[in-house]
Amino acid sequence: MGIPQNPNIFANNPLDRASYRRADKDWVAAQIADASSLFVPFYRLSPFVLPEEKPSAGKDVGWLRMGLLRELAGPEPLVVFLGINKRGKSLFAADVSGLKDHENHPALKGLGAFEDLRGLAMAGEITPTELAILAQGKSMIDWHQRHGFCSVCGTRTEMSEAGYKRQCPSCKAEHFPRTDPVVIMLATHGDMCFLGRQKIWPKGMHSALAGFIEPGESIEEAVARELHEEAGLTTASVSYHSTQPWPYPSSLMIGCMAVAENDTFKIDGIELSEGRWFSRDEVKAVLAGKGDGSFWLPPPFAIAHQLVKTFAES
Repeated sequence: MGIPQNPNIFANNPLDRASYRRADKDWVAAQIADASSLFVPFYRLSPFVLPEEKPSAGKDVGWLRMGLLRELAGPEPLVVFLGINKRGKSLFAADVSGLKDHENHPALKGLGAFEDLRGLAMAGEITPTELAILAQGKSMIDWHQRHGFCSVCGTRTEMSEAGYKRQCPSCKAEHFPRTDPVVIMLATHGDMCFLGRQKIWPKGMHSALAGFIEPGESIEEAVARELHEEAGLTTASVSYHSTQPWPYPSSLMIGCMAVAENDTFKIDGIELSEGRWFSRDEVKAVLAGKGDGSFWLPPPFAIAHQLVKTFAES
């Protein structure tokens, strides 16, 4: 498709999502039954992964065949179509949260383990393209777990279109997965950038500010509003940086750079507990691992890290 490489983890999904195929029940059924199709099971939203075969080799996604999947989840497991890989194989995510003893199930024992996706991303133990696939699967399984009943009449809904729609058999309402847009922005003024922190964060960690976009609000308006509400900053201009799919549960982080009119700020004490301006040299030192220990930044898997890195290198 000629899409530029995105610098953020959970982006750059390599699959052909084949969305035009999802409404074809026969095609979907054929892909599920195809012996070459692969399924990654999720236990309570943690994907199944295979251990490293040798040091520094990294872990692999624990793709299973349907036969083994049925041993875990029964004859009709909840599966969601993810897409077709470059080898022409159809890939699916499957929910196996009903397993009573997922750590010692005889069908999986010795093969691998269910691991937290965030931990895998932070450790860099899975390739970025596979992390993107797992993020898609996690978000879709999470949506089905949260939306089993019709929001109009309360009737249990039924899955259709390969997992990308749920329909109410009673009132016929259709329900589709939703992605929540979130602005995350680095405010700058001259040779400084503004970083804040919340009380619940690890000691010393500072990051870019962020917040959900509200109905009827543009990206630029959301950036200006959040900066003013949380830190009393007045925005002069906003520019786009990049986006990051964020499967917690299903958001799209819209990264922006915002130029502040001045360096005056006032922390709200609600969203933020602290915040201040940091010089470009301070940020560069921390990114290079040579900081004085007074503060630290989010790890590279977070879009906030990429925003700060862009500022430091500009």
